[in-house]
This record gives sequence, structure tokens and C-alpha cells, in this order.
Amino acid sequence: MNDAKTDRRTLLGGLLASAAIVGLATPQAEATPHTAAESLSKSLKTEGIEDALALARLRSYRTRHESSWDRTGGNDDARPLAPGASLTLFAAQGAGVITHLWFTIATEDATHLKSMVLRAWWDGEATPSVEVPLGDFFGLGLGDYFLYQSQFTSVAPIKGLNAYFPMPFASAALITLTNEGAIKADSVYFAVDAVELDALPADVGRFHAQYRQAAPLKGEMSPRLGDYEPAVSERKNLEGAGNYVYLEAVGHGHFLGVHHAVVQNQEGWFGEGDEMYFIDGERRPSWNGTGSEDFFNGAWNFGQQSFAYQRNGAPYMAAAEHAGGRYCLYRWHSEAPVAFQHAFRATIEHGHANHRSDSYYTTAFWYQSEPHAAFPALPPAAERVAGVKRLDG
Repeated sequence: MNDAKTDRRTLLGGLLASAAIVGLATPQAEATPHTAAESLSKSLKTEGIEDALALARLRSYRTRHESSWDRTGGNDDARPLAPGASLTLFAAQGAGVITHLWFTIATEDATHLKSMVLRAWWDGEATPSVEVPLGDFFGLGLGDYFLYQSQFTSVAPIKGLNAYFPMPFASAALITLTNEGAIKADSVYFAVDAVELDALPADVGRFHAQYRQAAPLKGEMSPRLGDYEPAVSERKNLEGAGNYVYLEAVGHGHFLGVHHAVVQNQEGWFGEGDEMYFIDGERRPSWNGTGSEDFFNGAWNFGQQSFAYQRNGAPYMAAAEHAGGRYCLYRWHSEAPVAFQHAFRATIEHGHANHRSDSYYTTAFWYQSEPHAAFPALPPAAERVAGVKRLDG
């Protein structure tokens, strides 16, 4: 085995398997070592040193960095983006893995995080595997900036957007940013980091991200009713009828997690809804949660306190538990992505048994084999802007 192939295996093992998020292969038995190098590797693994040496291993892959730098050598390092126009951020032929995205944007458009759309295509596919408003992709689902850090996304001072999802491709990759708003962006700064490979293993899934919204949700009861009134608390929901849908996927893959933004359209706690995952055509979900704050791995209405951890967070919270309340939440299943063999549906109740009519804006993230199912149509830019909706009843 030559050094390039050995290093490619090391790279994919480090980038993809360490987070347990991309590979679709079944683990195989370890082969008996036949060389001194393989014997040493096995010895280091046995002694628990192999992981410690991962960053020190010499690399043979080809590093690639695409950015908005000034091609004249000057300091005009940004690109304008007119209404209706698109920027090509990254285009590649051959195999590789995108490892990092970064943006910062100067514009007079106060809604640019909702009006700009990030799209990505892998291996020459006809429809994008990523189609998400820019802010929602980075966890800013209400269109406002705030600082936070998670395992895969972060926002740095003072509007630095970062994403660290591994995004593998076998033969081609294309990433674009489109301005679907009415105002020109004067300066779009961006960078895309990647590595180029000789080949990609056949059992590696492709990265997907899909935006959905319901503004408002159609609650099944009067908004005047509280969570614990008998007419609400005695309702039953075992099969997810009326649940908000994060994702419906077809194929072989695994669900990584979700960004979830909420605007409350009524008083009270919005989060008595349970998440329900339906794996491979289940009628009743094999994954059924205990409440929205529990799904995001907090507790007791989050105590009306914002927090941001590696795999879970509610980094933004305002006017909690009141009409007009606003939340941004995330949950990553990177410790054990939710696997499916041929179909997957991720849902969550909006209030207990779907009695509430708040507004949800979400982005689901997952890996799967291609082709993927058709995405729902992206709502027009103006409809994506988050705000309180008037409810009747």
C-alpha cells in the first residue's frame, strides 16, 4: 500500500469516523499484521497511543483553500452580490472532502441571513444536497447574529460564520451562495477549506442539509388553552399525527441533527412537544422523547437560561414563555447518529399532542447514499423572515 493510500485511510478515519458521522460501512475484523509498520501500529493502538499520534502523522493529501481574496494582490478581499445573483464559492473535479466553511458579510439588508441561500451539489447531481438560508445553516434561524460555539457550527465576533461538517465527494463538488433578497450585498467574504484525494471509498455517505418552516404551525386547539388544562394534557399522540416534520429521507444513511428556531405566537411554554423518529417505515416511532427541552438535552424549560455545548444548546433566548418569545436551539447526534437502511422521518410535536400554533424554522443535517428524495420547495425570501403571527381563537 503506498503512502498516499495509507494517508487517505488515516484522513478519512480522522475526519469521518472519529465523529462517527459519515461512514456507512459495517466494521470488519482487523487483519493480522504482516509488516513491521503494521505490527507497530497495532502495538500503539493496544497501548492507547495511536489516537494521540493522529495529529502528528505526516500527510500526503493535497490541501485546497478557496476564498474571496483579491486576485490583483490588493486588499479588496470581498465579492459583491446583487439581487438574484449567485457566487460560486467552490467548484472541484475529482474526489475530496470539504472540511470548513467561513463567511462574513457587509450589507444594508437587515434580512440577509434569511434571503441569502447556500446550496451544494455532489458528484454532478441534478438537485442540490444542501439548500438552506445562510443564517439557518449556521444556527441563526431567526435572522439575528449572536455568538455561540457547537461541535459543527459557531459564530465568532463579530459576525464570523463557521461550519466544520465533513462534506465528501467522489467526482465533483459545487457550492454556491445566491442573493434572493432585494438589496445588493456590498461585501461577501468567504473561505472554503478542503482536501483532494485520489479516490473516495464507496461506502461514504454524502452530506445533506434541508430547510423547512411552518409559520405559523396549525395548532389543533384554541391558543387560549394552557399546557396542563385537561383538554390539552389528556390528548394522546402515539403515531405522530400532525407533528412538525424536520426531515423525510429515502435511502441508506444516518441523521446527524438539527438547528431549530422558534417564535412564540402565544403565551406559555412552547416545549411540551416530544420528538419522534420513524426509522425504516415504522408506523409508531421507535424513538419517542419526553419534551422539547429534553430533546435539546436541557431540562425544566431550560430555566430560561441560554447555553451552548458541544452537542446541544439553546444559545439564544428572548422573552421566554411569552407571546413574541424567540429561541434558537440545536442538537447533534454525533455520539451515535441515528441510522436508517431505507427511510427515515424525523418529527417533533408542537406543544403536547400538537395543540400549539407557534412558528418553527428548522434545518436538518444528515448523511446518506444518493440519490436523495426531492426537497420541499424553499419558501420565498420574504416569507422566511421570522416574526410573530396573529392567531385566531
